[in-house]
Amino acid sequence: MSNIGIVLGRFHRKEVEEMLDEARTVAARRGLGIVAEVWVPGSMEKPLAIKRLLMRDDVAGAVALGIIERGETEHGNVMGHAVISSLIDLQLQFMKPVGVGILGPGINPSQIPPRIRPYAAAAVDACADLIEQG
Repeated sequence: MSNIGIVLGRFHRKEVEEMLDEARTVAARRGLGIVAEVWVPGSMEKPLAIKRLLMRDDVAGAVALGIIERGETEHGNVMGHAVISSLIDLQLQFMKPVGVGILGPGINPSQIPPRIRPYAAAAVDACADLIEQG
């Protein structure tokens, strides 16, 4: 069994707890163990937490879950692009997959509920697929 770690943003804690529930279900279905669930303040902290997980010998991949909601400025867009770029760089640096289940940037509140579980599931499935190919 391969192991993964999950990094979660606590800014939208209620919704992200639902994402975590879905991620656990999909991980179990895919035969993945979850060796760490790391809560961080928001998306800016996710790359460092993911890096710490990828450095572990017992972690074959990681998943980032959270929400970057539409704000009144471009902060969310800038942050979202920086975070995704950093996560891609970490995949390539460690040659371990990072499944990204971050809603947004720029998502409207009404768009969040129907996407919570599908995004979490897709992030774990992407990670699992690449672990299997490894």
